[in-house]
Amino acid sequence: MSYKISDACASCGSCAAECPNQAISEGDSQYQIDPSKCTECVGFFNEAQCASTCPCEAISLENPETEEALKNKLKTMYPDKDFSGKIPSHFA
Repeated sequence: MSYKISDACASCGSCAAECPNQAISEGDSQYQIDPSKCTECVGFFNEAQCASTCPCEAISLENPETEEALKNKLKTMYPDKDFSGKIPSHFA
């Protein structure tokens, strides 16, 4: 799965601006996260930027994926980037 935005979202957009995968967009009533694009910030940061910047604490991790699954998603999304070796991750 991925991170999820709850009804507590104030639609401020701070999370969307911080997402390295552009997985967050405006929904009908609040922002939403596309789980196919969310890598829990693995490959970019040691913590999820959306959750750490949300002023409403409206973002939480639901059904976290394994580090291996997230790395595979990264390799698919960014085929020209090298994700071998040590990469930023909340698993570290």
